[in-house]
Amino acid sequence: MLSAGALRAHLLAARLAGPVATPRETSLRSYRLFAARDPRVLLGLEPEWAWRESDVLRLMAERCGVSNDPEHVSGSDVIDPNRTVAALDAFAGRLAAAAASRAPVLLGTGHPHRLLGFYASLAAALSAAGCPVLTPAHGRCVDITTRFGVRTFQLDYARGVALLRKPGAQGTPGETGAHTHSPLPVRTALDAAADARAALPALVIGDHGWVCGAGQLGIEAIGLGDTDDPAMFVGEAEGRVSVAIPIDDAVRSDYYGPLTRYVLNRACLSH
Repeated sequence: MLSAGALRAHLLAARLAGPVATPRETSLRSYRLFAARDPRVLLGLEPEWAWRESDVLRLMAERCGVSNDPEHVSGSDVIDPNRTVAALDAFAGRLAAAAASRAPVLLGTGHPHRLLGFYASLAAALSAAGCPVLTPAHGRCVDITTRFGVRTFQLDYARGVALLRKPGAQGTPGETGAHTHSPLPVRTALDAAADARAALPALVIGDHGWVCGAGQLGIEAIGLGDTDDPAMFVGEAEGRVSVAIPIDDAVRSDYYGPLTRYVLNRACLSH
């Protein structure tokens, strides 16, 4: 079993925590946009509290370990690996609780290139424990506003994990899905389940709009957030996200393997 100390060392070596690739300028820009209620960074969350830019920076320093100095405006941002390990422990606790009650779960990602394997391993372990892994709205079209205009994608499932693909891209070699921060995919999935009077998830696991969008609708949600994803941590502070794990969400996909083993062991789901 991977110890907390060994995991911490891996987080630093792989730059999942410690100095990360996310530029400080990018993080600070996200905090400014969040304070201005820009929907691009709200990720489907509708904050209840008034969040000034300084409030967001203070929260991200507390939850992630970024510098709380507003004059620190360039260079790499930083994630405290101890905070990451603590959040992974809490994340494992929520997985264990879901498995114990055989709760229906929905997993989705806006980072399929990097995180699909991480979530797919969780889906397999939860399914083996008796949790229904839901796949509502499979094949539905979702219109996403991008910097290039409105683009239509299809909601697809790979190994139990929801993601977006370009229409007709399923089965295309090298096609792993689209990167998105939008809450529209989770809303589409939940609307389809409700319309069909099918099971709704008791827990949503993912990132970006999957977590914030589900949490905003009152469904328990847990997942990963980078230093430029303040909505995840605001949602946690306001009580609509159960666990937000501070971590670089765009490193090599195999670097997340030790995290998978750690949380499944902690949740007693590794066998």
